[in-house]
Parts: sequence; structure tokens; C-alpha cells
Amino acid sequence: MKTLLLCLLAFLSIQSMAQTPVKVAVAGLSHGHVGWIFNRSDKKDIELVGIYETNPDLVNLFMTKYKLDKKLFFTDLNKMLDEAKPEAVSAFGAINEHIAIVRACAPRKIHVMVEKPLATTFADAKEIQKLADQNGIQVLTNYETSWYASNQHVRDLVEQGKLGEIRKVMVNDGHQGPKEIGVSKEFLAILTDPVKNGAGALIDFGCYGANLMTWLLKGERPLSVTAVTHQNKPEIYKEVDDEASIILQYPKAQCIIQGSWNWSFARKDMEVFGNKGYAVAVNATTVRQRLAEKTPEETIKLDPRPAPFTDPFSVLADVIQGRLKLEKNDLYGLPVNVTVVEILETAKESAKSGKTIYLKK
Repeated sequence: MKTLLLCLLAFLSIQSMAQTPVKVAVAGLSHGHVGWIFNRSDKKDIELVGIYETNPDLVNLFMTKYKLDKKLFFTDLNKMLDEAKPEAVSAFGAINEHIAIVRACAPRKIHVMVEKPLATTFADAKEIQKLADQNGIQVLTNYETSWYASNQHVRDLVEQGKLGEIRKVMVNDGHQGPKEIGVSKEFLAILTDPVKNGAGALIDFGCYGANLMTWLLKGERPLSVTAVTHQNKPEIYKEVDDEASIILQYPKAQCIIQGSWNWSFARKDMEVFGNKGYAVAVNATTVRQRLAEKTPEETIKLDPRPAPFTDPFSVLADVIQGRLKLEKNDLYGLPVNVTVVEILETAKESAKSGKTIYLKK
């Protein structure tokens, strides 16, 4: 009887948790992806309790556009955290500000989700991981490609041994350029600032390949990093690169990452070649694959990933409330994303020096 009662109480607790929205605050309104959180009124898994932003023009813009209560807005991060009492903060400012947000949130036991990548420096990334571990919080990094059913399908083929051992991976990400596609002036100011963004296309789009390759190889760090960056459009992007190519060398595999603000059209695709077969994630739901030498290539159309994986805020809510446990080397998790920042920082060093950089063990 006692066991039955305990099970019933646990079930009711889980049900109650599932019905209670997670209290989430937003830190910054300058990032181009911030609109996501205001355009999901059909979902009730989070409750917006506060917004930190110091730019009055952005405050007025968002207040008017989304009909938001003025009481939601704060110009002091710490005051917002103490008065709004969020359970989690989603960061939508400059990448170099992620560390400050985690420093403020971690001692208060407030979880954090940032837009990719985790940080602009390896030192900041390691400090974020230390703060998260010390304070028992989750720090997630959101990448659009984490939502792709195609990438999950390719990883499943690798796990099932259908591609054999990974030998070559090519990841291509980018678009025509942030100014060319019409991002906001506030977001453009971040992306073209070598301090706030860390670099240009190398950070903005090179991070995707580093994230995916580290995930495919279950957290393995490369032996070496070689990178070349360039300004094809210095009249537009005066302070940062708009073109970046990164080569990651592993003991038995190589990854070529191409991040660019010079593509003809937007793209996010990945090619994985093993010693038995290959698979190409063409877009979020399309894969081209050939799994045996004597079989033809086939194209597979996939359904989108199931809930909560098509919505980063649903992922955040489920992780916080215990409905979802991330695997050790998850695309969102700290182990993979700290390594991503190490790769990006090393790539910047390689591009600057013109040399291959070998990572320390």
C-alpha cells in the first residue's frame, strides 16, 4: 500500500510539473533570433516573466510589436533576476556577454540557454562550464541544426555501423551575408564587431560544423586545426572575415567546415563519408545516402523531429523539469560546446598565423 501511494504521489508530481510553465526571462533583444520566444503563443510550457534590455529603442519596438506589458522590462540584469525570479534565462545579446549572464545566473541557481556559440573565448567557455558544475545548473547552446531530423538520421547511420568508420565530413553553412539578407541594425552591429561576436563568418557559421563534428565523434577533440579567412567584401565587413574555411584533423578522419557570408543562397548541409557508405543531410528533412558499393544512391524524406526537439524553448522546459535528460555529448550540452569554442579560438589563431595549430592533449 505504501509503495502504491508513493508511486501515485510521484505520478501526480510529474503531472503537476508538466502543467506548470517554466518561468523564463530574456536577456537582450538585439539578436536576430529573439523573435522566436514571442511567436509561440500556441505553446504553454514557458511563461515570460522578465526582459533585460538597455536600449530604449529596442524596448519600445518590442513592447509595441508584441503588445508587451512595460512591467516586464528591466535595464538592470541583477534586478530582473531578483524581482522576476525566473527559473531560466534565454540570452539574446552579443556572444561575448554570455559569460556575464552565466556569472549572474549561476549563483542564483537559474538555468541558461544561449544562442550559438557558447562563448567568444575558450577561457569564457571553461568558466561557464565551471560555474554550471559548481551551481548545478544547465547551460544549453541552441543551434538550428540541432532541430534537423536529417542530422539525427545520419548520426543513427553512424551509430548503427552502416557508414563504417567516419573518414571525411564536410559541413557547409551560411548565406549571402547579414547585411545582404537584411538583419536588423542592432544584430548587424554585433555580427560585425570582432569583440562582441568573436569574428565574422568563422564564428557565425563555422560553429555549426564544429558542433556537429564533435557530436558525431562523441566529444573527441581534433589533433589539429587549420583555417583560412578572408574579406571578400571589405567595404561592407571592415572589421571581420566574411569567408572562412576550417580543416579539423583527427587520427582517422578529417572535417572541412565552410562558413560563409558569400553563398548564392542560404544553406546548412552536412556530408558524412565512412569506409562503407555515405550520407548527405541536404536540409532539415532530406537525406541522400548510399550504404553499399553495389547499391544506388537513394533520397529519403523524413518527418520533422518530434516534440520537443523542433522548439528550443520546449527543450529548455523539458530539461529543467526533468522530462528530458540530455545525453553526455548532446548537441545542446556543455561538453560538446566547450570543445566547439576551443576549435573556433584555435581556428582564429591558425588564420592569423597562417599555420596549422596542434591542440594540446
